[in-house]
Amino acid sequence: MESIVAYFSTLEQRPLERMALLVGGLLLFWIIEGAIPLFRLQYRKSKFSHALVNFGFTVMHLIIHTALAVLIVLLSDWCRAADFGLVYWLHAKVWGAIAIGVLALDFSSWLVHWIMHRQAWLWRYHLIHHSDNKVDVTTGLRHHPGDSLLRGIFFLLLIFVSGAPMYSVMIYQTLVVITTAFTHANIRLHPKLDKWISYVLISPNMHKVHHHWKQPFTDSNYGAVFSIWDRVLGTYKELDPSKIRYGLDGYYDNEKDENFLLLLKDPFVKKKSSK
Repeated sequence: MESIVAYFSTLEQRPLERMALLVGGLLLFWIIEGAIPLFRLQYRKSKFSHALVNFGFTVMHLIIHTALAVLIVLLSDWCRAADFGLVYWLHAKVWGAIAIGVLALDFSSWLVHWIMHRQAWLWRYHLIHHSDNKVDVTTGLRHHPGDSLLRGIFFLLLIFVSGAPMYSVMIYQTLVVITTAFTHANIRLHPKLDKWISYVLISPNMHKVHHHWKQPFTDSNYGAVFSIWDRVLGTYKELDPSKIRYGLDGYYDNEKDENFLLLLKDPFVKKKSSK
C-alpha cells in the first residue's frame, strides 16, 4: 500500500509517464477496435483524418488541464494542511481516502456532465463532443476548451469538498483516462459481458447510448468511471446497439462534424435551439 501511495502521490511530477498512459490507452483500444469493431464506421475521408480532428481538441484539453494541475496540487495540499474535507473530517485511513477521493471526483464528472446537458448555454460547448458522427476511441477527449474548463472547475470543487489527497486524485485521473478510451472505443463485447461490466463501471454499450442522436437517450448515462450515479439518480437508459445512430438531432450540421475551425468557433457564432 505504501508503494502505491508513493507512486501516485508524485505521478503529477512525471508528465511523460502520464502522457504514456494516455497514449498507450488510445493505441491499445485503437488496435482492439480494429480487430473487433462494434460498427463498420464509414469515415468521411479516413480513420486517420477523423482522428486528427479529435486530437486537435485533445491537445487543447490537455493544455487546459495541465495548467489546472497547479491549482489541483495547491488545493489538495491546502486541504491536508487545514484538515479540510470529508477525508479529514471522517479521519479516513489510506483506503478510505482513496475511496472518498475517487468517488467524489467521479461524482464531479457525472455532475458537470449532467449540468452541461441541462443548461443551454453550456450545452453549446458540450455538443462539440456529441457532434462526432463516428464515435471511436479518439472521441473520448474531443472537448471544446469551454467544456474542458468547466470540467476542471468542478474537479477542483469536489477536491475542496472531499479533501482528496494527491494520490487519490492521481488514481482517479489514471482510471478516467483508461475508462474514457474504453467506453468510447468502437469495440464489440459479448452482450452479457458488457451488461455485467455496466453494473459497476461504465461499459462501452452503456456509453454508446449517450451518443445516440435522439433525446432522451442523449440525456442519459452521464457517468465517467462508475455507473452508480446514473443508476441511483435515475439517468440510466438502455438501447440495443443495433439501433444506435451517432450525431445530433438538430443543434449542429452532422455533415460538418470534422470541420475543426467551425467546431471551435461554433458556440460563439451560432444560435442554438433550447435544450
